[in-house]
Amino acid sequence: MFQSPKKILIFSTAYLPMVGGAEIAVKEITDRISDMEFDLICARIDPSLATFERVGNVNVYRIGYGNKFDKFILPILGTLKARELIQKGIYDRLWSVMAGQASVACAFTKKLFPQIPLVLTLQEGDEEEHLMRYVGGNAFLYWLLIRPWHLLVFKYADQVTVISEYLRKRAETNGIRVPITLVPNGVDVEKFSMVNSQFSNEDRNALRSSLHFSETDTVLVTTSRLVEKNAVDDIIKSLVLLTESVKLLVIGAGPLESSLKAVVEGYALQNRVFFQGFVSQTEIPKYLKASDIFVRPSLSEGFGNSFIEAMASGIPVIATPVGGIVDFVADQSTGLFCLTKDPKSIADKVTILMTDQKQRGHLVETAKAMVVAKYDWSCIALLMRGVFEK
Repeated sequence: MFQSPKKILIFSTAYLPMVGGAEIAVKEITDRISDMEFDLICARIDPSLATFERVGNVNVYRIGYGNKFDKFILPILGTLKARELIQKGIYDRLWSVMAGQASVACAFTKKLFPQIPLVLTLQEGDEEEHLMRYVGGNAFLYWLLIRPWHLLVFKYADQVTVISEYLRKRAETNGIRVPITLVPNGVDVEKFSMVNSQFSNEDRNALRSSLHFSETDTVLVTTSRLVEKNAVDDIIKSLVLLTESVKLLVIGAGPLESSLKAVVEGYALQNRVFFQGFVSQTEIPKYLKASDIFVRPSLSEGFGNSFIEAMASGIPVIATPVGGIVDFVADQSTGLFCLTKDPKSIADKVTILMTDQKQRGHLVETAKAMVVAKYDWSCIALLMRGVFEK
């Protein structure tokens, strides 16, 4: 007997082309579940973005007027859109990606249509107190005006998935009593390994040269939003403690870009730090392959896709033991741990990787094997399919 495919209605505050770990995860997972149908509601935010388009295997409905306030009206307009879509055809699941503005719309929709199971995925990298920025850092107003809405979707969730054990604990702390499944983020191993690409040593050297790095330089690379939690300033400061042949490539954009460039000028490191800005996901593997060591001394992290991307690319990783990072970085096995807010600790770990080739080779080999076995997106999509089919 013919059975129609399952239909999933996704709620996400933002979606591609706006890129973050959550957006990439949704795209990679839905692309690999071709026998299910996906609709997605998100804030429009940018006037150049279409109100409707198909992205991969997902029908994307962007709500709002194309400005930064769209996400604040998403709880209401997103609920109205969801009701309209549900009245046209029933969905098998509601899927809330992160607990944010979109999750409020998802919770409202669940209240209107209680028969549709709600799956909540926690992807958050920031601590929950980071939400206090919406009320000027006032803790009382946060608990009064922000936290109740933030936790609303927790009350209505029928299943929860988390990308790390750290976020499992957060879910339990916030009162989750329904089943919690660990479904980490992943990586396209083939793409980041570049096994089948024509990216030769000559291409690598040419890219390094275009970035003003010589063949003998040791190039540190970080791929991240330029925000406080990613502590890019600590990597810059660590260069002062390392030889002049150690350079830094910063990939990413964000609100701290000008202040980070001021740090570079303050330490007279203009010839050793290069800001590449935003790089598309398809191009990042080349930049990783052209670098020598990945460094991100995070202050908090829900998971950290960038780390496993670097591991898949075959370069060693220096990280901090915070949040979800400890799920896949084991010190001296799949990477090296440095201390938070400690440029000297970063410099010490870089020195180890520059001088101990045996240790470096061990880290690269072990990390790559782990990523292939556990974190390829094909494996992750199978896990998420299992959640949708429960």
